[in-house]
Amino acid sequence: MAPTVTSMEASNGHEVPKVASIKTLAASASFTFVPSEYTYTKNPNEQGDANDPEHSIPIIDFALLTSGSPDQRAKVIQELRRACEEWGFFQVTNHGVPESLMQSMIDACHRFFDLPEEEKKEFQTRNLLDPIKCGTSFNVDIEKVHLWRDYLKVIAHPEFNSLYKPAGYSEVSLEFSKRTREVATEILKGISESLGLEADYIAKAMNWDRGLQILAANYYPACPQPDKVIGLPPHTDHGLVTLLIQNEMGGLEVKHKDQWVLVNAAPGAFIVNIGDQMQILTNDKYKSIWHRAVVNNKATRISIAVPHGPSLDTPALPIPELLEREGQAPKYIGMTYEKFMELQASPAGLTKHCLDHLRVKHN
Repeated sequence: MAPTVTSMEASNGHEVPKVASIKTLAASASFTFVPSEYTYTKNPNEQGDANDPEHSIPIIDFALLTSGSPDQRAKVIQELRRACEEWGFFQVTNHGVPESLMQSMIDACHRFFDLPEEEKKEFQTRNLLDPIKCGTSFNVDIEKVHLWRDYLKVIAHPEFNSLYKPAGYSEVSLEFSKRTREVATEILKGISESLGLEADYIAKAMNWDRGLQILAANYYPACPQPDKVIGLPPHTDHGLVTLLIQNEMGGLEVKHKDQWVLVNAAPGAFIVNIGDQMQILTNDKYKSIWHRAVVNNKATRISIAVPHGPSLDTPALPIPELLEREGQAPKYIGMTYEKFMELQASPAGLTKHCLDHLRVKHN
């Protein structure tokens, strides 16, 4: 079935500005150095290290979370609490989503990026919440440095959207998004319980049944000068929880104890992180953690991040029960999820972290 999205040109009469995709640039025979608009300076003292055991992100056994004994579940809930408090990132194993399905999703996205540029143009749009959009970098209108990545973003919930090309994408993405959402729902229950709340507390408060789920595929081609570019600069995610998979090429780095840590993902695991909406709900108890994507000079990295958030019209506010228990005042004012996402994509969101815009100013 064809998608219910038109090109920006067709929908508002304005042609999408032509910005070369990174895939096209990297494949160019004349490409020998990084153009100045892509040159990104990293702090040489902030390199990632995946081999230090002290900096290995926690692993949560999903099977014990969902089907273990009460004692096993209680133990995993405590592990989940520690992971959320100390890291904001963790891996989830034994989640039941077939590795073959995860690989098929990566392959389907790879086939999309391999489509001729002319065929991808109909999905190019600058509108934040269009059901299907693809492009390059982050926001070429307002950013100072372009990113070494192309992207595809498809809204999979509360309404499922899909591409009619490449062949097979729609079927794979439907199954993948359903199975991923099931895992995210159980993780959300575990997080609720780790906070001493009922398992369905956060889901009810955030209107999870109408919550936003996005399949966001990122394409990072190899770069002959990888130290001079960035795939994604340091950022936090806007939702409640994000689940991520990647091909065999790593590149995700997480900031932990003021050090960038290269995530060494277990085969078949989901990498999960806390988002900004969760930090607001927990009044900073569980923080959304800065992370970034680096590139390499060997092969293309593809990642698929699946952020799960509240419904678009739901504002996150610190949970009253937690405030009362901790004897705290709320640190954030409310803003609907849609407005929060718009803020993140705006110039104001680039110059100042979105959560700082919502912080309560105490006299």
